[in-house]
Amino acid sequence: MELWNTTLENGFFLVGILQDSKYPGMVCTTITFFYLVAVISNGLLLLLIAMDKRLHVPMYFLLSQLSLMDLLLTTVISPQILVDYLRGQSTISFSGCAVQMFLILIIGGAEDILLAFMSYDRYVAIRHPLQYMVFMRPKVCWSMVATCWLLSFMNGLVHTIYTMHLPFCRTREINHLMCEIPPLLKLACTDTSKYQFMVYTMGVTLLLFPLSVILASYTLVLTAVFHMPSKQGREKALFTCSSHLTVVGLFYGPAVFMYVLPSAYHSSQQDNILSMFYTIITPSLNPLIYSLRNKDVLGALKKLVRKVTLAPKL
Repeated sequence: MELWNTTLENGFFLVGILQDSKYPGMVCTTITFFYLVAVISNGLLLLLIAMDKRLHVPMYFLLSQLSLMDLLLTTVISPQILVDYLRGQSTISFSGCAVQMFLILIIGGAEDILLAFMSYDRYVAIRHPLQYMVFMRPKVCWSMVATCWLLSFMNGLVHTIYTMHLPFCRTREINHLMCEIPPLLKLACTDTSKYQFMVYTMGVTLLLFPLSVILASYTLVLTAVFHMPSKQGREKALFTCSSHLTVVGLFYGPAVFMYVLPSAYHSSQQDNILSMFYTIITPSLNPLIYSLRNKDVLGALKKLVRKVTLAPKL
């Protein structure tokens, strides 16, 4: 087949969930709703953590980074889908596709690693409470965040450059709602089996290794929790752990299915739904999971509301 990506002038057609749906308007409305929820909830959580000094502790610092990543991730995807629906044409330029893929890999990879660091934070808080502020001092917290971004940046750069330099055939339809590696490999006019193995290795390393760290951390945490003499202490620790594990499940489940499970075991339609789940729906749920029953966050919210309502009006 004739190759077409010899210049950057060519683009792709994104044949995603809107095109596959019988009710694209309803799907578009749903995406808009979740995007607005993600922007408002993550933005509000970032504001509360920044303004309330009681939340200036390592746990909420890492949570603020998670909210920032969720906000960035959904913003990379959702507006593009909405604009495409409104103009009636789901196209993306070659360079736009590369940028989108790069950002998804960076932000998604950083969030993946951050969740492992958050599990370590909970492990230290519960297993070594007296040394918590030593193990989780500001320098360590910033080093964790820098590690997340640096490793994901290197991974995203390598895979984006390699993927976008593959020879693509004249068919320009990507059966996906965004530019990700698996659907793009299906358009390549060359044998990509070795590279698919690299992607699989990347998935195992950046997904399953942090996941194993999380599971190991929470195994030790739960062991310590059940030996706590205080019932109130046990309930508080279990709530914090359950919130984090829920977020882990929402993020890792679809991502592992997408990047670790061989493509022969899932269809394009499944990939579309799962990708929408961890890039659009999960970012809107994470701040709600962490904050709805969190007394510290709710207290900061009430304080902010009182400050706004009681502020003198000009």
